[in-house]
Amino acid sequence: MFDYREALKKIPHKPGVYQYWDDQNQLMYIGKAKDLRNRVSSYFVKDNQLNAKTRVLVSKIRNITFTIVDTEVDAWLLENSLIKKHKPRYNIDLKDDKTYPWIVIKKEHYPRIYWTRNIIKDGSKYLGPYPSVSMMHTILGLIRETYPLRTCSLALTPQNINAGKFKVCLEYQLGNCKGPCQNYQTEEDYDRSINEIQDILNGKIGNVVRGLKADMESAAMNLDFEQAHRLKRKFDLLENYQHKSTVVNSSITEVDVFSIASDEKHAFVNYLKVMNGTIIQTQTLEIKKRLDESDTEILTFAISEFRTRFKSHSKEIIVPFEIEVDDEKIKFTVPKLGEKKKLLDLSQKNVHFFRREKMEQYEKLNPDVRVERLLTQMMKDLRMNQLPQHIECFDNSNFQGKYPVSAIVVFKDAKPSKRDYRYFNVKTVEGPNDFATMEEAVHRRYRRMLDEGTPLPQLIIIDGGKGQLSAAMKSLKLLGIEKQMTVIGIAKRLEELFYPGDQYPLYLDKRSETLKIIQQLRDEAHRFGITAHRKKRDKGTLATELELVPGVGRLSAEKLLKYFKSVKKIREASVEELQEVVNLKQAQAVKAYFAPQATQGDAPEEVVEQS
Repeated sequence: MFDYREALKKIPHKPGVYQYWDDQNQLMYIGKAKDLRNRVSSYFVKDNQLNAKTRVLVSKIRNITFTIVDTEVDAWLLENSLIKKHKPRYNIDLKDDKTYPWIVIKKEHYPRIYWTRNIIKDGSKYLGPYPSVSMMHTILGLIRETYPLRTCSLALTPQNINAGKFKVCLEYQLGNCKGPCQNYQTEEDYDRSINEIQDILNGKIGNVVRGLKADMESAAMNLDFEQAHRLKRKFDLLENYQHKSTVVNSSITEVDVFSIASDEKHAFVNYLKVMNGTIIQTQTLEIKKRLDESDTEILTFAISEFRTRFKSHSKEIIVPFEIEVDDEKIKFTVPKLGEKKKLLDLSQKNVHFFRREKMEQYEKLNPDVRVERLLTQMMKDLRMNQLPQHIECFDNSNFQGKYPVSAIVVFKDAKPSKRDYRYFNVKTVEGPNDFATMEEAVHRRYRRMLDEGTPLPQLIIIDGGKGQLSAAMKSLKLLGIEKQMTVIGIAKRLEELFYPGDQYPLYLDKRSETLKIIQQLRDEAHRFGITAHRKKRDKGTLATELELVPGVGRLSAEKLLKYFKSVKKIREASVEELQEVVNLKQAQAVKAYFAPQATQGDAPEEVVEQS
């Protein structure tokens, strides 16, 4: 049995990284700490509110090792590198299987500039990585359009060039290269272009533009209009690119910007690198949670990962909330207003868009995941203690108190279950009494479900305000089931959600998926109720017309409609066929009543659905 007390005695009160090992000597978890002993001991405190996954991890610990470092920042960086190297089972998982493109400035005479996915430690300069190939090609296209550079792989050493080993190629004839292979361009002039390109890639495009403007004005002063025109074209290209790239004030010289969006299982972190008001690098990582890590823990880890990957040395980092990293060389800023807040907002827009796109792609391939997410979100938003897998919504319809109908629509797993739709012809209510109608419908619905042993819904939605909700609760209390489900009322005007006994309504975000599903239920109940009400009203209208026949009362009229289904079939029926339902005198009266209409052509058939 592992004796954690003995292990804790060996751990010092110093910053460092700790590792947990199981009985198979497999590394399970790596963590960092400002104080190693305090952090590790927190896992073994009996009253500690550890989540289920962490408790499983602790139960499997059979050995603890640690590495002491000088500062918390060193622990931060060491933890990141060890996790990437060992990929322990219980650490967060970076879902990043791409090799991103880089722009390389080759270390050679007359350096070539091209893109690559493989970094070779040969002294060349690598700028990036770029989150997409299209972005990287856009920048390379601008460079090649602005600066004539060689694309060949010839060894352009001074000895080879002076020996006359090379001849200019088609690129020189097209004006895409100045011919350094035959000494038509000096290495000094070529390197000046390379330095300007490095400034552009590092976000210092303003320096290049100002230098070009000065050279252009100088050429014009010297009446070298051809050179001035070439510089003007280059100046226009770079200035246009600068306007598209600059998103904030250029006084923000060098900062890193981070934001995070997360759910129960995944987190997404966006990174923006800003130089002189220009975003020169951006990327979003997906991180799979293992121990229900907090946003602070995940963001701290991701900052280390991004800064290592992008070789960033920015002294200021913009974040959405406070980060506990004690490093005098780094300033963490949580902006509330101004240009830095705009940058943070931009990063947050990117991370939320990326998360939404990822989740939509995943849910298309796994529909059950979307259903689970929607139901879980509804459970949280509506303060429920169970998933609303079965939802029922009630709505009443009548016309000046006549032909009242109460409709019920059913959603299962957030989708309409139309075969379970029902409507009630109200029996006990006279006149326009919406509350009494709701009370009767709710009682009849759940009285029958209880009698048949049918599972009750987890959520009931009443279309209406506090009055309808109170009427529904009266019936549920009478049945003794008011505590077995969540019941809410929705008022149309402001989309307010009411709970029984709560005087203040709940307002959901107008864009929330929970509210959209509730609205869909409400609208579907209204549509279904109106349809049932119209059928009942039409049936009543037809019955009233038949009552105009001498000797035919309401009961006989309803029997005829029930048997023949439509007025058209009654009109076309023979006296003998009519006698199947009514007596001879009534049959003859009906035939005589419709006889004048027989020559007027067939009227459209009206089918009456029986309730």
